[in-house]
Amino acid sequence: MITSSRFDRAIRKLYIAFHGNTLHPECAMQCAVGNICDKTDTWKHFSNEHGTTHLNYVGRVHESLGRKINGYSPSELLMIEAAFLDGCGYDLPLRSSNKRPDLPLDQDVLFQGLCKAIAVLCELDHLPQLMDVHELLNYQSHVKNENQVEIQPL
Repeated sequence: MITSSRFDRAIRKLYIAFHGNTLHPECAMQCAVGNICDKTDTWKHFSNEHGTTHLNYVGRVHESLGRKINGYSPSELLMIEAAFLDGCGYDLPLRSSNKRPDLPLDQDVLFQGLCKAIAVLCELDHLPQLMDVHELLNYQSHVKNENQVEIQPL
C-alpha cells in the first residue's frame, strides 16, 4: 500500500511513543498529536480546550494561511487528538469534571486510543482502515435479523 510521507512519519512516531512508554493522553507534548508534532505542544494553541475540534482565533488564522505541522493542518491535528482521547475513554473536551479512564497509561487504553487516531489518519489520507479487524481475520458479518449475525469468510 502506498502512503503519504506525513502518514508514514506520524505512524512511526506513534509506534515509537507507544512502545517506548512515552505516550500520555493528558500531556500536550506526549499525547498522540504531541508526538506527531515532534514532542512539542505548539499545536495546543489552536484551540481553547484539549480534546475539542473547534479552532480558536489562532487556529483559524494558521488554518487560513495554510500552515501545517509535519503535514497536518490545525483542524486535522485537533481531529486526530480528539479521536485519540475518545478512544482512550475520555469525555471531551478534557476537563477535571468529565469522565476519564481509571488507568490512562494502561497499554490497552492507549492502544484503543491509537486505533481511533490511526483511523482518522487513514481517513485524512484516503487510505483503507489499517486497524480493521474484519480484513485481518478474513471475515465479514451479515445481519440476518436484529438478534442474529451470520459470519462468512471473505
